[in-house]
Amino acid sequence: MEMKKKILYIDCGMGAAGDMLTAALLELFPDREKVVAELNALGLPGIEYRPEVSVKCGITGTHMKVLVNGREEGPEMFGHDHDHGHSHDHGDEHADEHAVAFDLKSAFAKIPSKVRKDVKAVYRLIAEAESHVHGMPIGQVHFHEVGSMDAIADVTAVCMLIRKLAPDEVVVSPVNTGTGKVKCAHGILPVPAPATAYILQGIPTYDNGILSELCTPTGAALLKHFATRFANRPVMTINAVGYGMGKKDFDTANCVRTILGEAADTLCGNESGNATDEIIELICNIDDMTAEEIGYTYDRLFEAGAVDVFGIPAFMKKNRPGTILHVLCPPDKKETVIRAMFVHTTTIGIRESRMPRYILDRSVETRHTDYGDIRVKKVSGYGTVREKYEYDDLAAAAAAEGISIAKLKEKLHSEK
Repeated sequence: MEMKKKILYIDCGMGAAGDMLTAALLELFPDREKVVAELNALGLPGIEYRPEVSVKCGITGTHMKVLVNGREEGPEMFGHDHDHGHSHDHGDEHADEHAVAFDLKSAFAKIPSKVRKDVKAVYRLIAEAESHVHGMPIGQVHFHEVGSMDAIADVTAVCMLIRKLAPDEVVVSPVNTGTGKVKCAHGILPVPAPATAYILQGIPTYDNGILSELCTPTGAALLKHFATRFANRPVMTINAVGYGMGKKDFDTANCVRTILGEAADTLCGNESGNATDEIIELICNIDDMTAEEIGYTYDRLFEAGAVDVFGIPAFMKKNRPGTILHVLCPPDKKETVIRAMFVHTTTIGIRESRMPRYILDRSVETRHTDYGDIRVKKVSGYGTVREKYEYDDLAAAAAAEGISIAKLKEKLHSEK
C-alpha cells in the first residue's frame, strides 16, 4: 500500500514574522474558531489572540492581532513582528526579565510538553544570535533583548499550530529578507538585522529590492527550527492554503503563504491513478575534455545515482566545440551526483532545475523462451500499455543462435 506523506510548505516570498506565520497556519484549519479558543486557553498571562480579516493586493487572508492586557503593543523596530521590547528602559530590564520568566513558568503548565520544548528551542536560537551580535555570554543576554509577551505569544502559537498539523515534512522556500536600513534602540542597522542574519546562516536567502525588513529574528528562528529543508515547492497534492498578512502595504501582497498537502514517499499519483514524481536536472558546459573522458564520466555519474545522462554538442566560448552535459537524478541523490560531476569533469559551475515528471508504472518479468530466459520490461499508465525485451538478453540470445536481433525478435513474436 502506498504511504502518503503530509507536507507543510511555507512560502516566504515576502519574508516571515511570528504574527504572519501564526495567521497563515491558522488558515489551514477548517475550524479556526476552535483553534483560536485553544490558543487563548493556553494561559499566557494577559494574552488574547484575535484574528482579523485582511486584504492585500486583492488577496483575502488573516492578520493575527495579539493583545497584551487588552491592547496591541506598538510597532517594533523589526518590521513585521510585534515589539520585542528593545525600547524598554534599561532600569526596568531586570524587572521585565524576571516577570516574563515567572509568567512563562506558570503558563507552561498548560502548554503541551512538545510545544514547550519547541518554544524553548526557538528562543535558544534567538538568544544565541543576540549573544553573538552583542558580544556577551548567552547567560547575560537580557530577556528584553530576546522577546516581549506578544513575541512569546507568536512563538508559542506557531509551535502549537505546527504540532497540531503534525506534518511529516516542513519545506520552506528561500527567504526574502528585504533590504535597506532599519532603526532600532542600538541605532541604524542594515537589513537583515544582525541577529536575523546570524540566525539565517546556512539558509538560502535573497532580496528583491523591497526597502523594508521582511524577515524578523522571530520569523527566522521559527523557520530554522521547524524546516526539514529549504527548497522550492515540491510535487504535492494541495489540501489547504493559508495567507498570513503583515501590517505594511507594498506593491506585492505582504503575506506568508502556507500550503498543506500530501505526497507519496516515492511516487504520488493523480486522480486518475497515473504516476508522477520529482526529478532534478543538473547541467554544465564542458569544452576541455576528450570524448573518452566524458564517456568515463557517464559511468561514474550512473554509479552516483543518476537515472539518465546525456550530452548535447555545442559551440562554446572562442568557438570551441564542446558538450552540454545533462544529468537527471532523484532529489535524494542530488548531492552525491553533484560531487561526482565536480570530481569527474572540468566544470566549475552546475545549474539546477527541479521539475515534476509524469511517469509510467514499470515492471520487469522473465519470459521462458526456446532461446533461453529473456527479461521483458513492461510499462503502463496514462491509457497506454507496452513492453520490450531487455537488450542485453536479446543480444546474448541472438549471438548464441548466430542470428540478428531483428530475426530473433521475429522468432520470439511467433512463439506468443
